Amino acid sequence: MAAISGRGEDLRGYATYATLMLKGALSLSKTLVTNAGDVVKLRQIRPAEQHYVRPAQRYELPVYEPGMQYCRSSERYLRPTRFCNPWEPEVIALANKLGGFRVSDYEFAQAAFEHAKEKMTLEICPLDSVGEALRRGTGTCFHLISVFIALCRAAGIKARYKMYAINMIQAWQAAVVDVDPLTKKWYDSLGYFVIEGEGEAYIDGRWVVAHVGPTKERQAAAGIPITRFGEDSLGIWFHARPGTIMRFESIPPGLGGGSRTLHRIAPGSMERINVSIQKQIQLGREIIAAAGGPEAYDRRVREAAGPSLPKVEMKARQEITFTE
Repeated sequence: MAAISGRGEDLRGYATYATLMLKGALSLSKTLVTNAGDVVKLRQIRPAEQHYVRPAQRYELPVYEPGMQYCRSSERYLRPTRFCNPWEPEVIALANKLGGFRVSDYEFAQAAFEHAKEKMTLEICPLDSVGEALRRGTGTCFHLISVFIALCRAAGIKARYKMYAINMIQAWQAAVVDVDPLTKKWYDSLGYFVIEGEGEAYIDGRWVVAHVGPTKERQAAAGIPITRFGEDSLGIWFHARPGTIMRFESIPPGLGGGSRTLHRIAPGSMERINVSIQKQIQLGREIIAAAGGPEAYDRRVREAAGPSLPKVEMKARQEITFTE
């Protein structure tokens, strides 16, 4: 049975996070100073370039009605945190629609996972509230993780953030980094500052991972399996830098301000990435259609990859001793 971590794990995570933020800020400053000409040229979309158009919302957000049931607890992993308020009307209404307090915790968390992963669209934009993200239908991976976590908390399921500095597979890097020269220079100078995340829900005595960032179309475009609730992204399309896995109750301070700063400095770079994401989604749709549907695509990719290695968890056992 997995224990619910305490403040000590948060503090260790914050120490790692502070180190990454400092190195990232120094790297970004160096990139901006040494590439000042590129910043001026690339910070805005040029007339010949394609502009980003936000896609239509892929769901109808239910209407909040007074008296809807939700968990109003101040307990750790259930209470509101930075950018993640499970008491917002949009969250409560959607949690009720997904079966909050009527289905098992696992069934609800899986439904929340499916909504955040498949109904919402990745868009690089400044961090804001879960309610705003739900009304918009788009957001960064941290918006989508926050949606999953807020929905779980609204239904009385403890949930938290898992974050890490990454290396990404080439297909992923080509779609979200290489499309913009300025972003590529920053990534190349200090790739491990790129922080990715997942959600984790505490169900039946264990933490269950939920990676909600990519839709099935984006995963098909990258040639990787369509991940399910409980499957980790690490080892599939991301690789965590050693010693950088962090777990938090809340999005750490500075992440929101950092996202707003990047958009002020280089709005064109963010727009180029969003355009590329939409192209990636369209490519994935075509790949899935050619494969005969998402299930057929996923089955083919998993069969081609072969059996995965089992995860080995090392635990101390007092009854095992070694003597001379």
